Amino acid sequence: MTATYLVEHYWPGITPGRFRDAADRVRAGAEELAAGGAAIAFLHSTMVPGDESAFCVFDAESAQLVVDAYRRAGVRFERIVDAVEGGERQHVS
Repeated sequence: MTATYLVEHYWPGITPGRFRDAADRVRAGAEELAAGGAAIAFLHSTMVPGDESAFCVFDAESAQLVVDAYRRAGVRFERIVDAVEGGERQHVS
């Protein structure tokens, strides 16, 4: 069984390019683990420039798998918490 995990980052001076690079590396770390049979998927990420913060969301069998993805990526984070995703996305025209 998997659960949803939210990873919090507080990055003073973070730029959109550096954020995208870090998120791509974490996604690749999760994909490597999944290719090896681990139950983990990188779902999405969000940056909040005004707060110098970012968040990544995973579906994983354990928080430890998320930690492992971050270690592979060489990306630091502040904490990992259990989360609940809302309904489907609605696009506004």
